[in-house]
Amino acid sequence: MSDDLIQVLRVKKSYRRGNGGVQALSGVDLSVPRGRTVAILGPSGSGKSTLMNIIGGLDRPTEGKALVDGVDLGTLTGAKLDEYRLRKIGFIFQFFNLVSTFTALENVEFPLSLAGAPKESRRSKAAALLKEVGLGGREDHLPDQLSGGEQQRVAIARALANDPPILLGDEPTGDLDSKSARKFMQLLKTIRKERKMTMVMVTHDPIVVAECDVAYAMRDGTITRTLAAKDIENAKSSAAHDEAMLEGIV
Repeated sequence: MSDDLIQVLRVKKSYRRGNGGVQALSGVDLSVPRGRTVAILGPSGSGKSTLMNIIGGLDRPTEGKALVDGVDLGTLTGAKLDEYRLRKIGFIFQFFNLVSTFTALENVEFPLSLAGAPKESRRSKAAALLKEVGLGGREDHLPDQLSGGEQQRVAIARALANDPPILLGDEPTGDLDSKSARKFMQLLKTIRKERKMTMVMVTHDPIVVAECDVAYAMRDGTITRTLAAKDIENAKSSAAHDEAMLEGIV
């Protein structure tokens, strides 16, 4: 068994747009060892979200391969690809993507329902997950009755519902203040340790970078460098939620 849970091999991705095309990824190589947390940094249009979508099975490479636990995602279609996303990947997004008419409990239950879990067991598991993220007693609240930080905790609980080995975050602190962002990352750090998860975070936020094991900078559809240990230490010492701190690095 490889130590690398995720392997991206010479991946290219292009899109048709009008009479031309856009090259979103230009030959990306990336390995993520099991149990590690990786940050991917880059300006808008650098290809980082496209890379995340390919790892998550939401998009396919034009060239190259994305392997997860030795399985080439390009060979998965239909129900097998749906099963991969449902069982292997937990997604966390910047704007939470909670169903506004569902309670916190119902939002966490939703992926369990898709996985075919019986109603009684999925309710008890959803309640336990909300308690795990510090929202015990808030099960019946709708998203607009919760703070941004609380909504993101519901999103974490939902992402964990089917016990995936991989958690993907696309700007997960982008809609949080710095205090909530730090609490969010401390919670993820605890979850990773307890569940032995592998995490990949697309981010501009030094608060996120500070809690990652390694960080990569992307530009123009390719990984341009691995951040040095001192760069991550600089992120740790950043007192403010200030993405400008990373501009010179990326």
